[in-house]
Amino acid sequence: MFSTAIGAAAAATLLLSGCGDSGGESPNAGLLDGAELTAGSKEFTESIVLSQITSKALEDAGASIEDQTGISGSATVREALESDEVDFYWDYTGTGWVNILGNTTEDVPEDLFKAVSEADAKNGIAWLDPAPFENTYRIAVKKDFAEKNGLETMSEAAEFIGANKDQGKVCAASEFINRDDGLPGLEKAYGFEFTNVVELDLNLIYTQVGQKCQFGEVFSTDARIKANDMKVLEDDKDFFVQYQGAMTLRQETLDEYPEIADIMAPISKKLTDEVMMELNGRVDTEGEMPEDVAQEWLEEQNLIAS
Repeated sequence: MFSTAIGAAAAATLLLSGCGDSGGESPNAGLLDGAELTAGSKEFTESIVLSQITSKALEDAGASIEDQTGISGSATVREALESDEVDFYWDYTGTGWVNILGNTTEDVPEDLFKAVSEADAKNGIAWLDPAPFENTYRIAVKKDFAEKNGLETMSEAAEFIGANKDQGKVCAASEFINRDDGLPGLEKAYGFEFTNVVELDLNLIYTQVGQKCQFGEVFSTDARIKANDMKVLEDDKDFFVQYQGAMTLRQETLDEYPEIADIMAPISKKLTDEVMMELNGRVDTEGEMPEDVAQEWLEEQNLIAS
């Protein structure tokens, strides 16, 4: 989907330029001295990486961060935010619109971020300016399976499953299976049903498509799509809602530490689809730790002291 070679070359160049400033003072030194915050995240790689990036940036500004990342399920981590168990985590506009605010996938406004942030403000939750990347749900198959059966779109997949019941298994995580903007809504929108649903941990799906199932739930910025030779099927009916990433926190926290928005703004702007796929890949396919990936990327971008 994206050029790993180009991403690696760019990272190497930035690393070299960053080394020249080694030991430099933080651009945000002292802004959050005395602040004590707890970082949360969902359980998948991208969410953890984003919270680690945020934690490292806030620590660089003087904050003390307790790590509570890796919470299972969107509803659980949202409850943790609302109940003051965590102070921030990254969420997605589609999740906000459908799962948090209770809207449907059929009445999505053109400016989704504005609609979500304004509506959630009534709940005392602030959404900082979103990053450019969008990590939406998708259904994928092995490339050779797609080529053999002429599958390019979800409409073609629905027709194929209807005629080939023995080849209609889908691997999906529990949350996707039960979300209105996940499997139930997808099947309704395309007028079909998968023959069988195999519930798996999200991290196992990428290696099990082609083994336990023909189809699988994936995230569009996940580097394992390319690593496992998968093809993402086009959502030709535009069912899936836009999932643009943004940091969320309680408004009272932002009121107490308004500097957080200023610290995070230049960081968020750099988080493109290409960057997120590269960072995710360093964790999922190269085995690096999320906190190390976050630290190195921030230093390479001269966003924190190196």
